[in-house]
Amino acid sequence: MSRKKCVAIVFGGKSGEHDVSLLSASSVIQAIDQTKYTPLPVGISQTGEWLTGEEAFRYLSEHLDSSFTERLKQDIPVVEDYRGSMFPSAVFASVDVVFPVLHGTYGEDGTIQGMLEMLNMPYVGAGVLASSVGMDKAVSKILFQDAGLPQAKYLVFPYLETSQTIIQQVENQLGYPCFVKPANLGSSVGISKAEDRSTLEKAIAVAREYDRKIVIEEFVPAREIEVAVLGNESPKASNPGEIISSNDYYDYEAKYISGTSKMQIPAVLPEDTLEQIRQMAITAYLAIDGSGLARVDFFVHRDNGEIYINEINTMPGFTAFSMYPKMWEQAGLSYTDLISELIQLGEQRYQLKASLNTHR
Repeated sequence: MSRKKCVAIVFGGKSGEHDVSLLSASSVIQAIDQTKYTPLPVGISQTGEWLTGEEAFRYLSEHLDSSFTERLKQDIPVVEDYRGSMFPSAVFASVDVVFPVLHGTYGEDGTIQGMLEMLNMPYVGAGVLASSVGMDKAVSKILFQDAGLPQAKYLVFPYLETSQTIIQQVENQLGYPCFVKPANLGSSVGISKAEDRSTLEKAIAVAREYDRKIVIEEFVPAREIEVAVLGNESPKASNPGEIISSNDYYDYEAKYISGTSKMQIPAVLPEDTLEQIRQMAITAYLAIDGSGLARVDFFVHRDNGEIYINEINTMPGFTAFSMYPKMWEQAGLSYTDLISELIQLGEQRYQLKASLNTHR
């Protein structure tokens, strides 16, 4: 019998999406195929401290069943309890693959991916370029435009732009209502809908708490459609699903707190529209040099059926009940098997890069 591979599940982080990461990582740890893989929890606190051993388990205690935790501890390598700012390099010496279940800043933006590249370690998900580009809504929109993907009208503003100038441009070019977003964040953190000048000014202030650039988009009366993409050089797209939000729009509260938003998989749309969205999702994925996984979000106009790409997420919410795994489950790929495939894709990407490097 072959040795089980040790997979470091890295979670937490300094991002505004820290709590979402704890949920996703706990789900992965409990669902991973333990006949093939041994999950090793490695945490990062909100202040940037690394957590291993009991410290890591303590951080996940609200989300992991205690009896499951005790069984898991008997199987994982002996790891010293650690909480500190220094990277725990000794822990990763026994790791075969890293699964960074980190959402947002410092986890989904190419930061930890660059560190893992320097350490020469295989890891799950997008590489440095795709992660950083996918995280930056302002930059990804430029690549989507270059790839010929239609988008809603938008404006990008640097941190030093005055609120007065921003408001004037928005009123001249976009109008109300509009959406204000930090350029670099996810899970709808920091996003506000502005109905007038007063709420726009407040929305700008909120977005600036999270990033030095903000993106403001025109309002589109649309259905929110999402597609799961999986693969490296030859990615495949799932059936699109529709988010039926419990709130005015699919904000953080609707995603993670109220629990009353609904998912319709597949979305009730004409087959040619579904196929067009699938192809557009793959185009977007390739445009940013995606690998492993991504969720691509679209708007479908309620009146004329026009399709607009919204954004791409290279590490989408990953609980067993999140949209990304649910879309693959509808296609016949279970959550556990999806995790296994993602680990294999990470290893394949690593092996391909290693073979190419031997010829340099």
